Amino acid sequence: MPPSLHTVIRRMALRPVAGIPGSATPGRGGVLDAVVRWVAVSELADPTPYLEGGELLLTTGMRMEGDQTQYVARLVARGVAGLGFGVGVSHEEVPPALVSAADEAGLPLLEVPRETPFIAIGKAVSELLAAEQYEEITRAFAAQGRLTRAALRPAGMHAVIDRLAREVGGWAALLEESGEVRHATRGASTDAVVAELTRLRAPEGATREGEGTAHATGDTTPAGWGAGRAGPLPASLALSGPGEHIVVQPLGGGARPRGFFAVGAEEPFSPVTHTVINAAGSLLTLAMEQGRTQLEAVRRTRSAVLELLLGGAKEQARAVLRPLGGRLPEEPLAVLAADADALESLEPHAFAALLGDDGTPQGTAGSLAVALVAAAVAEKAALEADGPVGVSLPCGYAPESLHGALAQARRALEAARSGWAPATALEAATGRKNGRGRVVRFGDLAGQGLLGLLDQAAVQAFAAALLAPLTAYGAKPDLVGSLRAYLDSNGHWDAAAQRLGVHRHTLRYRMKRVTELLGRDLDDPGVRAELWLALQATRR
Repeated sequence: MPPSLHTVIRRMALRPVAGIPGSATPGRGGVLDAVVRWVAVSELADPTPYLEGGELLLTTGMRMEGDQTQYVARLVARGVAGLGFGVGVSHEEVPPALVSAADEAGLPLLEVPRETPFIAIGKAVSELLAAEQYEEITRAFAAQGRLTRAALRPAGMHAVIDRLAREVGGWAALLEESGEVRHATRGASTDAVVAELTRLRAPEGATREGEGTAHATGDTTPAGWGAGRAGPLPASLALSGPGEHIVVQPLGGGARPRGFFAVGAEEPFSPVTHTVINAAGSLLTLAMEQGRTQLEAVRRTRSAVLELLLGGAKEQARAVLRPLGGRLPEEPLAVLAADADALESLEPHAFAALLGDDGTPQGTAGSLAVALVAAAVAEKAALEADGPVGVSLPCGYAPESLHGALAQARRALEAARSGWAPATALEAATGRKNGRGRVVRFGDLAGQGLLGLLDQAAVQAFAAALLAPLTAYGAKPDLVGSLRAYLDSNGHWDAAAQRLGVHRHTLRYRMKRVTELLGRDLDDPGVRAELWLALQATRR
């Protein structure tokens, strides 16, 4: 910070004559601790229009006569640090009226000896300010160096947060894009930060009651960073409240923030502290981007390993995975299929990669997340996924077995997406579902019969086309209902007629009409099977 009035007095051997109580000592919040931001020289009766506040004003009192109460009051109101009076020019001593007014107003009044040029005081203050600026820059560079060394530690981003808290003499926290606290130092006021981020995510017009104020600064990012947010996100947020000052900055190199960091302290942040905070933000963003780049490289490698496995090159796949410290699950294994968004939630629990619509591994841009996991823990891993999951039957690494299991998992995923999903054993025991959907095992589909194994959209289209002549015939007589009763009774006329509540001759007439409309022989077992399948599909 700029030099104090006490420093200038000591440096230039000035003599305090008024406005400094005897109990006022440096370092205890007295008037001598006031900072001197510049030196100004003026002989005007009212120099305040040319002052900003914080100056040490120097004068020889050329026009100073009579009561000086108003003169001193104007200086105090403007916020000058002190008044230096040069004796030996127009006054041999400091005018008593000025001394009295300064004492009454509490304005530090200093006697400047004749042999001390005003310009010397200006040069001294300028040198002190330059030295302070150099010291601030030095402190900022030193702090940046310590933050950089922290960023190189294994803890990475967490170490930067810990170091930043020490540099500002307060606390720091790292938050996810969602606002969830990822890491925070002791005493962090993360509740206030999360509340403010939640308010900014709210639709335009929504408000949150609470103490303190928030100020947005810097450039802004495009809208859409948070659900329901109609306006842009400021590049920096400043929150202030009783005894605490907080700065929040987004992280990430793109338009959408990938996280946030916050820092707080009891005192307002100085320019040097802001420089340190900005440096920490750059390091955290760099670490985040490097982490994402590394993750994408690992995912591309896993996709290549999956491609080798599907091609039958199991040993080559193990060799590629080994330098990454990864391992393939032991047989028997199961294949999990989920939406691509679930990849991140599956990765900690299984060997996971992305698969494209064409069934080939896609590195980092696939449409399907595929995971290989030991069959014994497949269901548990599936419950960790953020979304619906399909689980195959146990399989091995043989290409035909793996391809078959992948097809099973995809079919089970389609059922999970449609909402069909019996409670799994683990769900029943824990009362728990996974993130956004249910877990469907292929074995459950097989237990529902042949129809459960078929593509439902294709079955529905087939049924509609096959039964169209009957549905178009009209509601009377009900040929579709009659056909269903006939097939459900395995072709027994009396049983079917009794189920419909009609005479068997009426049913015979209707079946003759069905045969004519469909152009198919109902005595053909294959025709009966197709019609039964179509009728079953219409019941779903």
